[in-house]
Amino acid sequence: MTVALIDYGAGNLRSASKAFERMIAETGVGGTVEVTSDPETVARADRVVLPGDGAFADCKRNLDAIPGMSEAIDEAIHQRGRPFLGICVGMQLLATRGVEHAVTPGLNWIPGEVRAVEPSDPALKVPHMGWNTLGGRAAHPLLADIVLGPEGWHAYFLHGFHLVADDEQDVIAIAEYGGPVTAIVARDNIAGTQFHPEKSQKLGLAMVGNFLKWKP
Repeated sequence: MTVALIDYGAGNLRSASKAFERMIAETGVGGTVEVTSDPETVARADRVVLPGDGAFADCKRNLDAIPGMSEAIDEAIHQRGRPFLGICVGMQLLATRGVEHAVTPGLNWIPGEVRAVEPSDPALKVPHMGWNTLGGRAAHPLLADIVLGPEGWHAYFLHGFHLVADDEQDVIAIAEYGGPVTAIVARDNIAGTQFHPEKSQKLGLAMVGNFLKWKP
């Protein structure tokens, strides 16, 4: 198995790579992680991961700036049916558009809009930064054997925007932060996490392991 971790100047590549390498070993699935900006490597990968840190518009601009990368991702995901995972802004890019600073088109794989997090409690600061448990909205292989709910495992968040999906069925987990914040989205062979699995310890490693074993 080859996991392509896309390097487009907008992600926490070292930590993410280490998390995937560790779970390849621990799950026994076998394979390698390739941190790459080469479209051909992405197109032929068995799993594709798109990280992302910073602003939506900047990340989309960086992705579009790599010749052939958008087409390679589309080939891997939509033509070959490879499992895809977006992380943080990499997950937000799945939306129809983002509205941070300016309206920017996304990939439109999970129809919806990336909007500012607006907690109902004014004491809650934005960006939303820190550890939260997750509330499950739907069963999904990525959530296998992960303890959810108020007494469940914690995920690490650092963001000021989140994906508000047009179809609530695309949201499989939320976090509570003065109201529901989208934590995980999924549709077909596509998934995304607003939190950082590579920084989320037990929960994050379990989810990475589930992604490596996922056969949508």
